[in-house]
Amino acid sequence: MSSQENTPETTPHILVLGMGGTIAGLATSPKENPMHYEAGQVEIASLLTHIESAIPEGISLVSKQVANINSRNLTEPLLTILGEAVREALNSALVKGLVVTHGTDTIEEAGIFLQLTCGKYAQNLGKRVILTGAMLPSNAPKADGPSNLLDALRWASTPIDNCPGGIYAVMDGRACLAMDLAKRHGSALNAPIQASPSSSVGLINPSWLSGVKRLQALWTEDLPIPKENDWPWVEILTSHAGARSETITHWLNSKVKGLVLAGSGMGGFHDAWKDALVAAVKHGIALVRTTRTGAGETLPDLPEKDPAGCLASGSLTAPRARIALQLALNAEKQALAAGKSLTWQDFFARIADLPVIR
Repeated sequence: MSSQENTPETTPHILVLGMGGTIAGLATSPKENPMHYEAGQVEIASLLTHIESAIPEGISLVSKQVANINSRNLTEPLLTILGEAVREALNSALVKGLVVTHGTDTIEEAGIFLQLTCGKYAQNLGKRVILTGAMLPSNAPKADGPSNLLDALRWASTPIDNCPGGIYAVMDGRACLAMDLAKRHGSALNAPIQASPSSSVGLINPSWLSGVKRLQALWTEDLPIPKENDWPWVEILTSHAGARSETITHWLNSKVKGLVLAGSGMGGFHDAWKDALVAAVKHGIALVRTTRTGAGETLPDLPEKDPAGCLASGSLTAPRARIALQLALNAEKQALAAGKSLTWQDFFARIADLPVIR
């Protein structure tokens, strides 16, 4: 085994990219109150050193610190830097796989972003990119970060029959597509994985694998990564009891390019919004409708006919739909610059129509 400290980048290796988060956090009083901590305090090289004796033989590592933040403070420019680092690494013949350590608060956004910008590329190259994180800081007595990191390294490096390359996530002994990972509980150790279609890291579920292959077969082309300061401005608005039209009209004279509407139930929104949404479309604002429930599919024209210029999000939650809309708007801009008559709706529909793994 070679650690990240003595493995040169000129030899075959697994690349580990650190983004910070709880997995790199430190608690002030880890035994008395492990949940009182500061995220993004420990370098990825140090995290790997702590598990060095448990890393299986034959796995050589190189680590790079991309960021070291509390993931609630994730920015779009940081996503650009991460995406470019992943694509550059995938392009290297010496990188056999990647692991990305990330905070769980916004791992949902990072997962869908990497799938939509790097997923096909990773699949074509037969390489796995694995996101992982932790619910407890690194110095907590029962920290889950080391086991999650070890599982991610094994998943990235061990040949697994008939399991394609792609963008995956590993938490609490389970693996899923990174685009299915989302935090659905504030503190449970399996919070990011409990609501996701997943498989055991050690024994692949055949039905899950079949769903992965079906989805990947339909994702035929990655979307371009926006430049750091060229992300379209998109906001998420939630429909609720007592919603007001001003929630929408407030944005009409802003530079916002899109709104994701998190509706109640199947994605319906308050009647007070209807006229304001028509005005938003006339102002050139892209609209996507999803559900605030956090689960289930938002289907076209249900529970009622969609307003003109508004698309249903399919299985995308509001945070995922926002990233998808930003990438679709950016892809439209680049397509128009290249003389292609493709709209954001064309790009977004490809994402929203992807099959759901059950």
